Amino acid sequence: MKILITLCIALFTGILSAQSPYESGMKKAFDLWSSQKPQEAVNLFERIAKAEKDNWIPYYSAAQVNIVTSFSMKDKKPIVALLEKAQEHLNEARSLSINNVEILVLEALLNTSKMITDPSTLGATLSPKIEGIYQKALAMAPDNPRVISSYAEWKMGGAKFFGKDPMQFCPDLKKALTLFKNEKESVPFYPNWGKDRTAMLVKKCDSK
Repeated sequence: MKILITLCIALFTGILSAQSPYESGMKKAFDLWSSQKPQEAVNLFERIAKAEKDNWIPYYSAAQVNIVTSFSMKDKKPIVALLEKAQEHLNEARSLSINNVEILVLEALLNTSKMITDPSTLGATLSPKIEGIYQKALAMAPDNPRVISSYAEWKMGGAKFFGKDPMQFCPDLKKALTLFKNEKESVPFYPNWGKDRTAMLVKKCDSK
């Protein structure tokens, strides 16, 4: 038994030591975010990005945290500040990964959050911009579940705003959910979000 315990500890230690500083840092940053510490997470992602000079994912992740956080806020001023910082991070990510569809999806979400702060003023300019971003992303990656799901939710919001039936886009959400279930990615910390929200939206579709 003592030998078995010793072997298990040695194996666990080996696994920990095999984890690179990048991997351990990214995991810690995501843990901070899940622990309701978004600013600490962003700060850590920024430090990782400066160390990983050719890696777009830390900048993308920092932008993602600020964009997602902005949707839960009500005061316009701090939302604008968060989105400005997120845009800086997206610009850095794009400089390292040109024509990246995952970055496009975040850019669409960023502009959606910005538009929500003042729809009567910003809707006329940002709405077509967001539509254009999704169209470009869809042309680039027609089977990307985050593109399909985010675009479907965007169109559902527009349909609801104009008094049309948002449920007409439920088939798109169901397609995205199937793609999420089959999605596999070997790159550590590559974007894989969206499945849970899509499943929730599909459930709402099925309840109608």
